[in-house]
Amino acid sequence: MKTLNKDLLQTGATEELPEKVLQFGTGVLLRGLPDYFIEKANRQRIFNGRIVVVKSTGQGGTDEFARQDGLYTLHTNGLQNGKEVRETLLVSAISRVLHAATQWETIAQIAEHPDISIVISNTTEVGIVLDDQDDPRAAPPSSFPGRLTALLYRRFVHFNGDPDKGWVILPTELISDNGATLKSIVLELARRHGLGDEFARWIVEANDFCNTLVDRIVPGKLPENEAEEAEKQLGYRDALAIMAEPFRLWAIESNNDRVHDRLAFAQGDEGMIITPDISKFKELKLRLLNGSHTFSCGLAVLCGFSTVKVAMQHDGFARYVRRLMFREIADTIIGNGISEAEALDFAANVMDRFANPFLDHAWQSISLNYTSKMQMRNVASLERFIRKNRAVPRCMALGFAAYLYFMQGTHQVADEHAGWLAGLWSTVDGEELVVEVLRNEDRWGMDLNGLPGLADEIRYFLVQLQQKNALDVIQELNEEMELKLQNK
Repeated sequence: MKTLNKDLLQTGATEELPEKVLQFGTGVLLRGLPDYFIEKANRQRIFNGRIVVVKSTGQGGTDEFARQDGLYTLHTNGLQNGKEVRETLLVSAISRVLHAATQWETIAQIAEHPDISIVISNTTEVGIVLDDQDDPRAAPPSSFPGRLTALLYRRFVHFNGDPDKGWVILPTELISDNGATLKSIVLELARRHGLGDEFARWIVEANDFCNTLVDRIVPGKLPENEAEEAEKQLGYRDALAIMAEPFRLWAIESNNDRVHDRLAFAQGDEGMIITPDISKFKELKLRLLNGSHTFSCGLAVLCGFSTVKVAMQHDGFARYVRRLMFREIADTIIGNGISEAEALDFAANVMDRFANPFLDHAWQSISLNYTSKMQMRNVASLERFIRKNRAVPRCMALGFAAYLYFMQGTHQVADEHAGWLAGLWSTVDGEELVVEVLRNEDRWGMDLNGLPGLADEIRYFLVQLQQKNALDVIQELNEEMELKLQNK
């Protein structure tokens, strides 16, 4: 069977497109999201540009990309509106892949190309941090911010500070305010290394460092049996093939016309959004996607489910998760820029994503740093619901009770607070334990006993979980809530 390369393409038109994007990172998220958007826009003749990719890590080389001329197949597998989706897309947007460690001068020269106007990054192995030992004049600098500073300075010098030759810079690293943070580090490196006030001014005025939010599960390679079947159907061998779920979101924060003009590829797919404020997308993801994962995690393990998709195949558990999101969490985020339709639409997408039969997302991995996740993702939801409705959200309360039961020490737990909780379980009874846990302001940021009725509701469900099978507890809650709705 032939290996995928440009000789298998029906047309060579893509090769003629100019390089417009410099991308730091070869990982599956970048190939499954930004590169996907650019490929789609190129096919629609909207963007008409290719990507130069920089491999930043010292691990592995670029030979596989060279053998395949930068081509790879993206398999989109999952559920959309409850229906199974299986699609393939041959991505030809990458022009070449260069290694920072061995080809730095070639990379530096790219900064002088007038068509390059966008920088994308996902450098999780280095991160967006200030390295005190880094030097932008090194070949190469050791950190991604150092390398970006070096390239910006080279461009600044080459184009004599031309204000039209700045870049739109789009970090996708999963930190808050990633664009603003990266900008502050670049400016600090420029100051420390005496690159001049004019350069600093050009960084601020000619370049757009945008905060971004990415949301798409891209597991990477297909399972071996599925890969073999795909190769038979496609007629070529693809060592770079990856899989992604149908859902995709790339929210970019900017109100600058220059950003809109340069990111023309945003017009090619509804999953890419340029907006003056991305906070609502952060809130939707944090509360509905991440928060429902955390509320459901301990309960799923107690039910004996190993993965999210297996749990969602159980009707009773799926109904619990649906009520958790649609009836409780969504209610806490509507307003402040988020409409009811937006919240419910996002929740519906999350239901599809959880039930995706092609993903194996283990609950055990979701339980990592369980306590911190519960605080960050769910305390605000509990507080908002109780303040707003003067009632305790029962699905949330059951989820919190299951978290406490899970953390008693009988399950394998990777949580820095596991010792504290296990210690409480060994020294106090269930009734007192709930009060003790909720009063810990250092853990939750507030005394949760101050939320009327919460301790009693959690205590009730904790006793239920101790006395009954977790699936029976869920079923009883589902029936109770359904009856309540019928009697309204």
